[in-house]
Amino acid sequence: MASPTVTSPVEPAGFWKRLFRAYAADWKGPASSGPEPPRRGLPSPLNSPPFPNSDWSYGGAPDIGAPDTNLPPLMQALYAGPNGKAWEKSHVKIYGWLEGSANLSTSRHSNLPTAYDIYSNRAELDQAVLYIERLPDTVQTDHVDWGFHLSGLFGTSYRFTMNKGYFSQQLLQQNRQYGFDPVLEYVDLYIPQVADGLNIRIGRYLSLPGIEAQLAPNNYIYSHSLLYSIDPFTDTGIVATLKLNDRWMAQLGLSASHDVALWTADARPAATACLGYTFNGGNDYLYPCVNGLNAGKYAYNNLQMFDTTWYHNFNATWHMATEAWYMYEKDVPNVAGPLPLEKGANGAYCAAGQASCFAPAWAMVDYVEKQLSDKNYLSIRADFLDDLKGQRTGYKASYAEETLMWGHWVGSTILLRPELRFDHSFHMRAYDRGTRRNQLALAMDVIFKF
Repeated sequence: MASPTVTSPVEPAGFWKRLFRAYAADWKGPASSGPEPPRRGLPSPLNSPPFPNSDWSYGGAPDIGAPDTNLPPLMQALYAGPNGKAWEKSHVKIYGWLEGSANLSTSRHSNLPTAYDIYSNRAELDQAVLYIERLPDTVQTDHVDWGFHLSGLFGTSYRFTMNKGYFSQQLLQQNRQYGFDPVLEYVDLYIPQVADGLNIRIGRYLSLPGIEAQLAPNNYIYSHSLLYSIDPFTDTGIVATLKLNDRWMAQLGLSASHDVALWTADARPAATACLGYTFNGGNDYLYPCVNGLNAGKYAYNNLQMFDTTWYHNFNATWHMATEAWYMYEKDVPNVAGPLPLEKGANGAYCAAGQASCFAPAWAMVDYVEKQLSDKNYLSIRADFLDDLKGQRTGYKASYAEETLMWGHWVGSTILLRPELRFDHSFHMRAYDRGTRRNQLALAMDVIFKF
């Protein structure tokens, strides 16, 4: 694998001095890094920064044919040290970020179902994340390669990444504000001789479809859409991603269902199948997905999810991302009935006399993104959620939200994202623990990468 070039040479001084110089060079502005690294496929549709990624989201799976250009300050300091050549040769990277936030809200007790800033009118540590990984080289086509990923997250965001069976007592039994979650642990095997490249991933990985992700730097906006706040987060199993050509990508997977470990009583074999189609010279990408298909009977987050995402570039500075899903569970216990509920899961508002019922929900979200400069961008988001039986949010209501956010980068390692968000629930009061229909919040997070 061809390693990214260190953009600012640093003489072999002490580690902390090398790290400080790497940050100083980044905040001052990038040095000339020479030609772009080789790429196998269509050109990147976006600029990163200011946007979180240079390519459309491929469902948490590797973007086969795209080079690894990530060289954070910590790795620059290690590469410039006495063991730098060994680090480069290993292709192993260690990096992460800290994310803190604050919000002012018209709700007094809780911002739910807004996520991840559920605690109203306070500052908090959302995420302290450490990654250790090796990415397979998917640009080359002459040999089989491998990779792995290990990560840990501490902060308030743990309650949205938590899988039942992975230290889940912190949330399901103790309901802690802060917790730790080993978010992702998997191995990759890349086989270039199959079509245009096949990657097989085994372990705990991101649930495939969607614009947004749990990890803060991967999102356009600090807060998450209503659509994302209640869908599946991570799966444990195996998933294969096959690049057929520059236009078509296919994925097949088998997991223990959503947000549960293999060894829990809630595990259910569940299939995932997705297709990706790139067209219009890479300016459009369509990604339909069937996520977690099985009998659909009530268990912890045993959601049957049908998702479609569409990305579109209007021009060099404007683009759009749109997603819609339909989800359901069967035989969900009536909140007013005799059947027991899963710990940490809601029941459904079934018809009178029903012990259980079918509980569907659907949602749509649209992002409009404007690049203002190489360090600044605007996000406009609108989304709608209809929780038809109240099983996902705890309230039988439909919701709408609109958010305006400005993103500003300092170098490529500090991101500030102030936002103004308005939420409304129809049919009933569903905000601030069921006391409000409307919620207005001013929030901001700061991400510091290392």
